[in-house]
Amino acid sequence: MYSLDNVHALIIEDDQTSIDVLKNLLDQLAVNTSIIRVVNGRDVWDSLRVVAVPDVIFLDLEMPGMNGYEVLDLLREDEELGTVPVVAYTTHISHMNNARRAGFHSFLGKPVDRYEFSDNLLRILNGESVWEAP
Repeated sequence: MYSLDNVHALIIEDDQTSIDVLKNLLDQLAVNTSIIRVVNGRDVWDSLRVVAVPDVIFLDLEMPGMNGYEVLDLLREDEELGTVPVVAYTTHISHMNNARRAGFHSFLGKPVDRYEFSDNLLRILNGESVWEAP
């Protein structure tokens, strides 16, 4: 098993089960993880101000109040967060082409393949785009 204990991931998601699954995969790799559980997408920006700048962001596309595309636009406008790879993390693989056009770095469809997750994460952290559907 890989150890990525110097890596910090941020999960922006509204569904607790999806958070738990992704957090478990990151924990197995010893990745430090922050979570923004979205209740109202309009509060995401305030929450971003209190977390450390991550090495990778996993962003759900469908959330209440503000969708993942809108959050991506906010992230790209920020000087520190604008260069962090943002991974679209969704059950709707039909969004893959839209996510690519919108400027997401990578795409991981839910459910994430736990056997390929560590390799995909390393590829993302090394600057390679990953576009995976279950």
